[in-house]
Parts: sequence; C-alpha cells; structure tokens
Amino acid sequence: MTVDHLRFYVTDLDEQVRRFTGGYGFRPYADAESAAEGRSAGLGAGRIRLVLTAPPEGDHPGAAYLSRHADGVADIALGVADARAAYAAAVAAGARPVAEPSERDGFVTATIGGFGDTVHTFVQRPAGADERSLPGLPARPAAGAADGGDGTGLFAVDHLAVCVEAGELEATERFYRRVLGFETIFTERIAVGAQAMITTVVQSMSGEVTLTLIEPDPSRTAGQINDFLKTHDGPGVQHIAFATRDITGTVRAMAAGGVDFLTTPDGYYRLLPERLTVARHTVPELRELNVLVDADHDGQLFQIFTRSAHPRATLFFEVIERLGARSFGSGNIRALYRAVESTRTGAEG
Repeated sequence: MTVDHLRFYVTDLDEQVRRFTGGYGFRPYADAESAAEGRSAGLGAGRIRLVLTAPPEGDHPGAAYLSRHADGVADIALGVADARAAYAAAVAAGARPVAEPSERDGFVTATIGGFGDTVHTFVQRPAGADERSLPGLPARPAAGAADGGDGTGLFAVDHLAVCVEAGELEATERFYRRVLGFETIFTERIAVGAQAMITTVVQSMSGEVTLTLIEPDPSRTAGQINDFLKTHDGPGVQHIAFATRDITGTVRAMAAGGVDFLTTPDGYYRLLPERLTVARHTVPELRELNVLVDADHDGQLFQIFTRSAHPRATLFFEVIERLGARSFGSGNIRALYRAVESTRTGAEG
C-alpha cells in the first residue's frame, strides 16, 4: 500500500496551482475539465502526487466539502495491487462504502469512508501506465516525469496529521487497524502548560502510509486542536509533511518561492546544546532558517512548519528530513514551550 495521491477540493484552482508550483516547486503534469466533475490539475514532485479539483456548483460532493470546510484534503488515495479485493475486505471489516469498484482507462478504483468527510480511494494502476496518470486525468507526455520539485527537493509524503474529536482517537485507531491492516507504531500524551493532546501514529504494513492521529485532552485547557476542530467543522487533515533529503536547501528554495515559515524563538537554539548534539547542518544555519531538530533512539530529524495560507488557517505543511529517526518531533513541542517560557521569565526579571 502506498499514498497514490492526495485530492484537494479548492475554490480557486488557478491560485492553488500557482502556490504549489511557485513555492513548493511541484510540476503541473495534467489537467482536465468536465461539466460533471469540474476542473482538475495534477501536480507532482518525486513520489508526491496532488490532484487539485475545483468542483462544479450544485449536487457534487466537492461543493458540499468546500461549503463545510473550505479548501482541504478530501481523499487520501491508497495505491493497492487489487482495488476490488481491498474494497471488499474493508467493507467486510466495517468500512462505510462510498463508491463500488469501477474500471476506467485501465484503472480500477473504489472508495470507502475514512474520518470525518475525508475518504480513501483504492487505486489499482494498469501495468505500464504513466505513474502520474489517473482515470480521466491523463498525464501530458511532454511534461516529463516529476523529478524532485524543480530544485526544492521535496520527494515524498512523510505523514499526514489528522485531528479528531475528543474521545474519538481510540475508535479511529481501531478503524485503521481493523479495516486497513495498519499497525500502531507510536502513542504519546503531550502536555504543554495548561494544554494537552494525545497522539497515536498508525502506519500501513508497507510503511508507506503514515497517519498521525491527534485528539485534544478535554481535561485541560482548550488549545490549537480544539480550534482546528471548531474552525474546520469536524475532523480533518491538519497538516501534510513532505520529505526532503536536505532541509536547509529545501527551505531556502521554498522561501525564495514565497513560502512563509513559522519562526522559532532564539532561546530554542540557545538551549539546544543541552538537548542534543546536531548530527547534520549547523546550529547557526538552523537558527537562520528556523529549522527545528529532535532525536529518538534511531537518529535525528529536522523539521519546519509553514505559516498557514488557508482561508480558515486550518491547513499547513511541514518539511521534514530524517536521519534515521522514526518519531515525529514531540520533543520540539516541549523545547519550544521551554524556550518561550525562558524568554518570558527573563523579560520579567
């Protein structure tokens, strides 16, 4: 199983294509338009495939999605060897059927419900087909293979962070274990000041599909996860982490393309030597670019988050470089809080 593609429903297709091609370096390779399905564009970089769809008005699931949530990820499509078998097994295990198996242009697809209004489409690709093509969205032969984002270096979907309502985390985890055969690889409760959230990471047996499931802790003060659920109007994808092999080069290229990243307090880097010895890059370079670093038993990871450009600020992106680490940077949450507190108390003193 793989992440075949991510489908976004968007209000302004041209604007979103410009944003992803200009700042993220994704290469447009396909487009299609029909009265029934609206306009769609395929963008790629390395193994990343995004399908942006501006649906027609009226009775279309995309129009309903946009009305409730605004732009967002509506389908985490899963590449499988046998879409019919995957669909039958998922429905037998309790998945909500959305679209029964069908074949078009040699592709076999079928769709089940996931979390909230987000679905999963199983995609079975025909032998020898262009790896970027989809039913009704053939890749342009002259476009060339998506080969790494025109210099930004983004090449794969590392994971997707999914926010669910308080009390729904265990049920969502069970769904992915029972219905899709995922395994739980990480569970943690993260407390930061008066706020807290619970995180469980589920991953396909192939290791190619990773979802970080997050719920707010209702016993603590409401925080950003509560804000997301309220503003997004229910569960959904909060952020997508794109992998790179050189985060400093990628961040420089994306910033030059207009992507705005979150900043990090200087105290974070002042306290960094107490936490770990950086295995790659330099602390001054990380400070200059606002890149965070964390470690686990398997190695280190470097990460940075974009400032949301979403109309409701409910979707943003992460850039991540892994040097063996398999975790997701929870140490950075605590380190950032400590740095902010250190700065605050220093100012008060």
